[in-house]
Amino acid sequence: MTRRTALITGASAGIGTSFARLLAAEGHDLLLVARRADRLTALADELHRRHGVRVETCAADLTDLGAPRAVTAFAAEQGMTVDVLVNNAGTSSSTAFADTSWTVLAGELQLMVTAVTELTHLVVPGMKERGWGRVVNLSSLAAFSPPAASLLYSGIKSYVLYVSQALDMELKPHGVHVTALCPGFTHTEFHQEMGVADAASKLPAFVWQEADDVVREGWAAVSAGKPVCVPGAVNKVLSHATRPVPYRLQYALGRRFNPLEA
Repeated sequence: MTRRTALITGASAGIGTSFARLLAAEGHDLLLVARRADRLTALADELHRRHGVRVETCAADLTDLGAPRAVTAFAAEQGMTVDVLVNNAGTSSSTAFADTSWTVLAGELQLMVTAVTELTHLVVPGMKERGWGRVVNLSSLAAFSPPAASLLYSGIKSYVLYVSQALDMELKPHGVHVTALCPGFTHTEFHQEMGVADAASKLPAFVWQEADDVVREGWAAVSAGKPVCVPGAVNKVLSHATRPVPYRLQYALGRRFNPLEA
């Protein structure tokens, strides 16, 4: 039986690396995408040696406008058909909106809105034609939270949450599942890169999760056809507490009153 192939962005650390290890252990071939080529190469060597799967790497900066198309072109050149897409790459500035350069803000939008949407748009037609596909889009618990001053992050992750549900409605009849994975505080390099590691370290231990636990729940959710996954008991409570209408009801109402579904 031909092995399926997973394309994972932001694969060089954190949740992306955990997805790579889980999917390799299940026998998937991999196309790993991130900026840090040295890390990708080391991870690819580890996974090929341990699991015997094919692992290709593509060093790319998804803040570049042409990167999504370049990544899928690279996959085609390697003869790799993308069956699983994990849109994991992300970042966030920690300065006020007015004090942040447009170059930085535009990069955030390109990375977490445009690239996510474009990569999905590029690979979904093939999934639909083959009658099978899985897409995991990294949203966040922040998508359920009240807006935070200055930061684009909550708005961006809300976009990912709602677009993932909309795509799942459209594609599930064709065998393609789309899930918004919405983790809370997770032990990765993310907070260090944002420059808020000291503040994050003061949070109580019970709000934190390990990346491997987040990934296991996310993969189980998309495999089961669940459009939204909030991993961890504490995060589930918080997401329901901050949303007056449960997401399952939102999903049902969205399907009921969508003119395209009529």
